[in-house]
Amino acid sequence: MRDTITLEGIEAFGYHGVFDHERGEGQTFRVDVEIETSFDDAITSDDVAHTIDYGVLATRVVDIVQGEPANLIETVCDRVLTMVLSLGAVHAARVTIHKPQAPIEVPFSNVSVSMRREATP
Repeated sequence: MRDTITLEGIEAFGYHGVFDHERGEGQTFRVDVEIETSFDDAITSDDVAHTIDYGVLATRVVDIVQGEPANLIETVCDRVLTMVLSLGAVHAARVTIHKPQAPIEVPFSNVSVSMRREATP
């Protein structure tokens, strides 16, 4: 059985996009992260050192979104997912990047991309 840690709506300002105005003006992105892990060691020890510290995780997500610009949010999503999978006790993870201010000429409420990967043994 796998346990889940979910962080939703992590906000960060970044300069990702294919258009010059996106790279120049930037915009707010939202990130959701779902991690499949095991809580067994954390429950036994009652120690944050034996689980995923979601405060640290959120800070690292923000650092990536605020970091090096990418043309595609797919690239940003891959960067976040790669970081999440590098955390020790992750069995699998799903990351969704929301771009609510995407340059689309029709009314819309949200654009997002999601990626899910299992950790390699």
